[in-house]
Amino acid sequence: LQCTATAMRSMTKHSMADSAIRPMNRTEFPEVLDLLHRCELPLDGLADHQDLIYVAGRDSTIVGCAALELYGPYGLLRSVAVDSLSRGHGLGQRLLDTMVEVAQERSLSNLYLLTETASDYFGQRGFQIVDRSSVPQRVQQSIEFTRACPASALAMRRTLSNDETDHE
Repeated sequence: LQCTATAMRSMTKHSMADSAIRPMNRTEFPEVLDLLHRCELPLDGLADHQDLIYVAGRDSTIVGCAALELYGPYGLLRSVAVDSLSRGHGLGQRLLDTMVEVAQERSLSNLYLLTETASDYFGQRGFQIVDRSSVPQRVQQSIEFTRACPASALAMRRTLSNDETDHE
C-alpha cells in the first residue's frame, strides 16, 4: 500500500497494456517478496495466503502485486505494490480493480486494509477510514493487524454488498 502511493513517479515510457494481471504462480513468490521488500511493505503472514496473490508482469518480471486474505465474509486487502519504474500508468488501479472483482466473486461483504501512507489513494477509490475497533474480530486477528502493521496504521473499509451488517 505504501509503495503505490509514496515513491516518485517514473518517466518511463513502458506501456502497462502488456502487463497482464493474473494469479501468481507459486514459483514467483520469492519475486513478489522481493518487490514488497523494495516497497517497504510487510511480509509477515503473506506466505499463508499465496492462493490469492495476483501479479502483473512484463518481460517475465513481476512489476506489481496485490493480495487478498479471506476471513469469512470479509477480505483483507494487502501487499498492493507497483515497481518504481512501472508507476504512473494505472497499474495500481488495475490491481485494485482485480482484487475487488475477486472479492465480489467470493461474495465478500467488505474489504479492509491497513495503511500508513496511502489513505488518500484508497479514499479516492471507495475506501473509508474506520476505527480499528470496528473491524470484525476475524480480520483483527490476522497477522497484518496483530504483528505486521503498526498500531499507527489507519484501518479502511470498502463495502462491496448491500449487507451493512458487519458484526460477528
